[in-house]
Amino acid sequence: MRTFQARAALLALLATGWAAASDPLPPDQLGMEPLPAHTPHWIYVVDAAFMNEIDSRVRLYDADKYRHLGQIDAGFYPTVALSPDRNTLAVGTTYFARGGHGERTDVVEFTDTTTLALTGEVVLPAKRAQATPNYFNLGYSSDSHFLYVAYITPAASFGVLDPASRKVLGEIDTAGCVLVIPWGPDHVSSICDSGQLLTVSLDAHGNEVSRALSDRFFDVNTDPLFVQGIPTDQGYAFLTFLGKVHEVDFSGPAPVFHPPWSLVSSAEAGHWRPGGEQLGAIQRRLGRLYVAMHRGTEGSHKQGGTEIWVFDLRTHHRIARWPIAPLKLAPAVALQVSQDEAPLLFLAGDNSAVAILDALTGRLLHVEHSLGQTPCQILYP
Repeated sequence: MRTFQARAALLALLATGWAAASDPLPPDQLGMEPLPAHTPHWIYVVDAAFMNEIDSRVRLYDADKYRHLGQIDAGFYPTVALSPDRNTLAVGTTYFARGGHGERTDVVEFTDTTTLALTGEVVLPAKRAQATPNYFNLGYSSDSHFLYVAYITPAASFGVLDPASRKVLGEIDTAGCVLVIPWGPDHVSSICDSGQLLTVSLDAHGNEVSRALSDRFFDVNTDPLFVQGIPTDQGYAFLTFLGKVHEVDFSGPAPVFHPPWSLVSSAEAGHWRPGGEQLGAIQRRLGRLYVAMHRGTEGSHKQGGTEIWVFDLRTHHRIARWPIAPLKLAPAVALQVSQDEAPLLFLAGDNSAVAILDALTGRLLHVEHSLGQTPCQILYP
């Protein structure tokens, strides 16, 4: 009976023309708005998605307003580089035709940082280094003329790209030395298991002109080096598993190695160690080094920091120790610091949260819980 009544009502509506008179809904108009003006407290969080490896993304976050501004899809085991003018974000990644398998495509994708719009790409040989994100998987030359991509097949080499014309210019064999440390307009260094740096010089077309091996500056057997270099005014600082700091000056015609110094005292040696995925950051204006430290033994170099130690780079003295357990934070696996006059320190925890601290005092300002789906996050200022 109810079915008959419902049909009768529908027929009555149709007969009166009600259905025909209804206006269709207007189509949605989708657009893209420019981002607000960039501030020193924006960070890019590379969410490498180890819980879902083919679905990584780069998230843009405003640490003044505690606001998620947008995200960039980043595929499988991505790596990221900001252009020197900060107008372009390059993402090196891999896609498979069937999601997690099928035909492989390696690519560098370029995103406009004012809109987060994709502006182009370069398809690579299928040999991009698929590794934990760090500064040296992908990098621009100082004048943006070249973009370098680390290759591992497992043979080691790197690709030379022209980011303006979106072309691969060539490939340079590195004889077993890995990663790309760009410096100047035409030099690239790679880290060797002999404890040396290999430096390749290029011509204007991206062809190799010369190469040179440095003296050995660390011992891979007794105190290995973290490859996650930390930018300084003149180059990079590299930390070792046992807490030595090796500062390398790349401002001249060849790398210059400063005498190493230690993060730990004689009483702390062997007990306190640096660790994590992006284990240190330098506030270059203040000359301060921030390091994630933990109590550990051999093999604990991936362990996140339970304290942040702060050092004066000029005197090499420790000026602060900030335990993070009292702040109810998880161990820190990645650090970053802003470079302005009111610097913020960012800590990515092994629980996927990102904490924001006053970099002068260590005071906790905010904890953001919605920036990732994985414990391993890398932060770019």
